[in-house]
This record gives sequence, structure tokens and C-alpha cells, in this order.
Amino acid sequence: MVSSTTVVSRRRTQAPKPHSKSKQSENVEVDYGDTLCEKCGSGDNAAELLLCDKCDRGFHLYCLTPILVSVPKGSWFCPSCVINNEKLTKFPLMQTKIVDFFRIERPSKSFFNLSPGKDCQKKRKRSSLAMSKKKRRLLPFNPTEDPTRRLEQMASLATALSASGADFSNELTYMPGMARRSANRASLEREGMQVLSKEDTEILHLCKNMMKQGEWPPLMVVFDPKEGFTVEADRSIRDLTIITEYVGDVDYLKNRETDDGDSMMTLLTTSDPSKNLVICPDKRSNIARFINGINNHTPDGKKKQNVKCVRFDVNGECRVLLIASRDIRKGERLYYDYNGYENEYPTEHFV
Repeated sequence: MVSSTTVVSRRRTQAPKPHSKSKQSENVEVDYGDTLCEKCGSGDNAAELLLCDKCDRGFHLYCLTPILVSVPKGSWFCPSCVINNEKLTKFPLMQTKIVDFFRIERPSKSFFNLSPGKDCQKKRKRSSLAMSKKKRRLLPFNPTEDPTRRLEQMASLATALSASGADFSNELTYMPGMARRSANRASLEREGMQVLSKEDTEILHLCKNMMKQGEWPPLMVVFDPKEGFTVEADRSIRDLTIITEYVGDVDYLKNRETDDGDSMMTLLTTSDPSKNLVICPDKRSNIARFINGINNHTPDGKKKQNVKCVRFDVNGECRVLLIASRDIRKGERLYYDYNGYENEYPTEHFV
């Protein structure tokens, strides 16, 4: 049985009162007891009311989109203040800069030409034939033929990563002071983990190699005032297509229980809680960081889900894959269920 994946729920902390020199001095304390949430109009749950450091308006952590699971460290500005005061700087649409940003190793002919190279066409054709031999096998993504459009797709991700202060990475990373790679052992999974088949592992490696050549998944990162950065399909995507792997720094959950990151993902759940691992994409990540979750508390929310998040044993290590759970239309936004089977993360306030 496949083990679903969840974003880890973290303990919420009490929202502190802001310290604004223009509104209070050392001897005068400002009373924020009458602050109401700008979204729902309620002053209830004051411990979860967050005040903007610019306009002093209040917002419940769970009323923000995307929601915040804990009070951010340092200054925090509401979406309106961010949009009004910061223009999103788009990444330059230049081949050399994009090649450097994504560390593309061996650009294919189709990366530079206006039509796909023969090698690229043959490779995708062979993989399609291989997929037809057995049912329910994973499919490789089908890159957009137009290399200029692929550059735009890559630039959209580079823009989002730059705005988030993160570097691009397409692999799990093991940093000093965090969990070692030796800690990532699929055999420790408490409920067992499905082994990715040899055929599907080859498809995953094919997708990775295609990206190293600049053959990019047909995805576009866009900015939405309500949802923040989010991902749209830039061409139709078939059911069971590999969207991407969820990557980032691997760390022990015990080190991240009070972390203010908003995108941590379960990697390994063991019988010993001290050995549980999570993926933290705040410093190094890929497009998976910007694929948003659904409100799985309502039928309408569940209808939006078109991606599933699954953990696999790949050569003895835990890996998290995002896979199309149905056919996805061009222009459709991608959503997956953060909770999986554990239902620990509060999604009732998601759009």
C-alpha cells in the first residue's frame, strides 16, 4: 500500500504585539485588544492574530492565503503592503543567465533551436512505447516544443525562487548540522514504504536528465494576490505524469517543530520520533515549493485536486514524488492534498 505524504503540522505560537516607535514609547503601551481580522472581521482567537508591521492591521494566521502555521520571525507585512511597496522583479529572459541559474549541464539541441531535436523526439518516443507495455506506469513529462516558451517557464520559477530568497535545487540536500544522508533509510518507515519499480525509477531518472538538458516540465509559476506564488499547467498533462520531485534540505523533525517555514514535507516517519525526517525547501528547492494545497474539508476543494504526493523507496532511500492524479488541462492550476491520510494540517481555510 502506498504511503501518502503530509506537510508536517507545527505548534502555533502567540502573536506578539508590534513595537512601533511612531505609536508607542518606552513609557506608553499601545492597546491592540480591539484589533479585528481584516479577512473575517472577527477579533476572536487573539493569540492567532498577526499584526502588519507597516499598517498595523490584523490578520488571523489561518485567514491568510496561503495560511501561516506560526508567527514569522522578524518583521511581517500583510499582502497589501507587500504588493503596494514591492514590484516583483522578473528574472531576465536570457539563455546564459537561465543556464547558470539552473546549472544546466548539457543543453540539448532543442534548448537552442526553434524545434525539438531528433534525439529529443526519439527519446520521448521510446519512453512512450515502453510505457504502453504495462498499465499504471508513471509517465515522463512532455516538454513544451518551443524553446522560447520553455525559457519563459524557467524564468517564472527563477523569479519565484529569487523573490523567496531560495536557490534552485532538484535533489534532496544534506547540509552540515542537519540530518545526514545515512539517516534517510526507507527501511525505517513505520508503516512500510512502496518500492519504486525499476521501470518507474528509469522514468524518474529520464525526467531528471531531461531537465539537466534544459527540457523543462510544462509548468508556469504565476503570482496570485490571494494564493501567492502558484503553479499552472502550460500544456495538457496526462494522468500519472511525474510533475516533479519534492526536494530541499533534509532535517530531523525534532529540529523543526517550532520552525516558521510554511512548506515542510514529511520524508520519513519511524517508530522512533527522534528519527523522523522532513524536507525543508526554504533555502534550496524547486517548483514543488510553489504548488499549493487544497481545502480537503469541502467537496469543492477536493474537486480541485489534480496532483497526488507519494513517498517511495528509491534504491533504499525515501523520495517524495508529485504525480498527476488525473488529466490536467492547459491553464489549470495544480493542487495536492497536504494531509494525505494523517489529516494533521489545518486546510479548512485554504481557497
